[in-house]
Amino acid sequence: MSTTLAGATLPNPVMTASGCAANGKELHRFFPVSDLGAFVTKTVMRDPRSGRPTPRMAETSSGMLNSIGLQGPGIDAFCAQDLPWLAAQGARVLVSVAGNTAEEFGEVVQRLVASPAWSCVVGVEANISCPNVANRGLVFACDPASSERVVQIVRTRVPDDVPVFAKLTPDVTDIVSIADAVLRAGADGLTMINTLLGIVIDTDLLRPQLAGVTGGLSGPAVRPVAVRAVWQVTAAMRAGTIPTAPVIGVGGVRTGADALELVAAGASAVQVGTATFNDPSAPRRVLTELEEHVARHGFTRFADIVGVAHERMARL
Repeated sequence: MSTTLAGATLPNPVMTASGCAANGKELHRFFPVSDLGAFVTKTVMRDPRSGRPTPRMAETSSGMLNSIGLQGPGIDAFCAQDLPWLAAQGARVLVSVAGNTAEEFGEVVQRLVASPAWSCVVGVEANISCPNVANRGLVFACDPASSERVVQIVRTRVPDDVPVFAKLTPDVTDIVSIADAVLRAGADGLTMINTLLGIVIDTDLLRPQLAGVTGGLSGPAVRPVAVRAVWQVTAAMRAGTIPTAPVIGVGGVRTGADALELVAAGASAVQVGTATFNDPSAPRRVLTELEEHVARHGFTRFADIVGVAHERMARL
């Protein structure tokens, strides 16, 4: 079940999703984080950040809305405490980074690369698409030019042998054009999708439940959107209209069958996020279930089932 993502070989294709398992210590109480193909960190920014006001989470009938607002200790504290701890556990780490400006992305990455624990980093995920911030201008991924600028800067600050993934939002008219822009700017792969912008109204108080009004929708409700995004971008790659690169699928994965949907659509790895809130063992369980599904379909190599739905569609 090993998978290779732009030169980075992982023992299996299942990861956590950024922001859903902090920076590993909480999840490590339930299973070794080294069991994962990679542990994806909470998005880290340059400075300590308190996030948006409370309440910041609201349950929906098929998922949840959050408006955490990229709360975190900042890159220096992350490099001093969290990354060394992950390295000591033998984890392979995909570090999620963000900035208020394209140049700030570069500053965060520069400090990350200088960390003594850098050797455990198997990739950098540029979060250019988080909707849970007060300043919607942080959603660089809504504009191809802004996306290109961030990726160009991040790519120049990360060593060539470590891949850079751009995390895209589905809240755009044409996600293929954004994927094309970031890949041509130097991204080695894509992560799709981030949460979708939404609002929940408290029907007793008749006002938004979240103090920040809007938040990011995640959970089972968004999985068909994630599968659609992975399918569309993979189809464009197979048609030769955009550069070919590995895709990490994320959005509403609770079971191995959910993960298999994303893989069959074209994802070479899968992230498990919201499901960990009610089942912290979900990432490990999803890996076992995905292995069973791959074997049930008669595949001996994980790579052979990636994007298989496109091939079977062509036979119809």
